[in-house]
Amino acid sequence: MKKLIEGLHRFQTNYFDTHKDLFEELSHGQQPRVLFITCSDSRIDPNLITQANIGELFVIRNAGNIIPPFGATNGGEGASIEYAISALDIEQIIVCGHSHCGAMKGLLKMSKLADKMPLVYEWLKQAEATRRLIIENYSHVPEEDLLNITIAENVLTQLENLNTYPVIRSRLHQRRLSLHGWIYSIESGEILTYDSVAHDFVDVENRKNDPEYLYNLHPSCSVSKTVGCKIYPMIKNETQEAKPEKPSELTTENINIHLPKSNRLSKEQAERIYRGSSS
Repeated sequence: MKKLIEGLHRFQTNYFDTHKDLFEELSHGQQPRVLFITCSDSRIDPNLITQANIGELFVIRNAGNIIPPFGATNGGEGASIEYAISALDIEQIIVCGHSHCGAMKGLLKMSKLADKMPLVYEWLKQAEATRRLIIENYSHVPEEDLLNITIAENVLTQLENLNTYPVIRSRLHQRRLSLHGWIYSIESGEILTYDSVAHDFVDVENRKNDPEYLYNLHPSCSVSKTVGCKIYPMIKNETQEAKPEKPSELTTENINIHLPKSNRLSKEQAERIYRGSSS
């Protein structure tokens, strides 16, 4: 607490004093353009990793960056989403997972949580779609690689959950909103973004000058039927070859991790989601 009070003093006497005009402007209202949904993990700081200024991000944080489907619960996530879209006219939403996520570790070992952390157990039930997907499609994957895949798949599941909110579906239909899936690596500072065309996570740095990505107002959140280890190329080892220049050229062969491919969606599911996202 002493450290926090000292920090508060430095903020008031240094930062606040040199940014009075900004805080005066913010006192009259907020106009963020991005809703940033991420984990409560203390190692994740949305403003730090994006270098966004105060007032530029509207943030939702919880264990596992989970967004329950519309109507599943009366929690704060749905209310915050509705407010961000309807009142603040948010134009972009980012769901950001991260490496070493404790919530996703817990999701993979749900049976051990029921007695020790019953509230965490109940909350993680909101990510049952991710857990079921992993159990039924990645049983062949070595345990040491399963967490990274779960983190990535969970980001995609939350993007799909966002599509169940009427206010989001309406804005997507009007082409006034874009959805983005990110994964942040704590150890490297790297951020991967989901590419709905390549059906893969790629380095966000490669997309910063791509207007189609920055201003694409209706990306598909669907995943192809072959999402082996490509879904999380952040997994690396000492002998890994350099990344290809084009993100779409990433393969299981050139990243030195050979996880078998998996069927994430049935043909019928994929067709339904694609039709829904383009209607």
